[in-house]
Amino acid sequence: MFRKIVTLVIVLPLAAVIIAFAVANRELVTVSFDPFTKVDPAFAATLPLFILIFVLVILGVIVGGAAAQTRQAHWRRAARKLDAEVRVLRQELGAARNRFAAEAQPAAPTTTYFEPDAPPAIAPPGR
Repeated sequence: MFRKIVTLVIVLPLAAVIIAFAVANRELVTVSFDPFTKVDPAFAATLPLFILIFVLVILGVIVGGAAAQTRQAHWRRAARKLDAEVRVLRQELGAARNRFAAEAQPAAPTTTYFEPDAPPAIAPPGR
């Protein structure tokens, strides 16, 4: 419940800001990737400004995520290696515990026969 409230408190104002930004920046802009000629560029795109900004933000998030993934690859690899080592050691520990538990169990009890002359180990009630 708290999670839904926090989501609404964050998402609704953010959505309002994004919509207001998109409405305020509807004018068309021409984006050219040819730095040498302004008149007849090799590749140019005309699109609303808000779309251009959204595309650039999305590309920035993707590039930033890829950079973070690349920088953390060493630590992730080390964590996977250590996790595998821990699993092997836990299996070895379980096997050792089972082996020592089997060795520590007392020998099977010997069978004793009833001796009628021996007094009962527990006195019957009422005596």
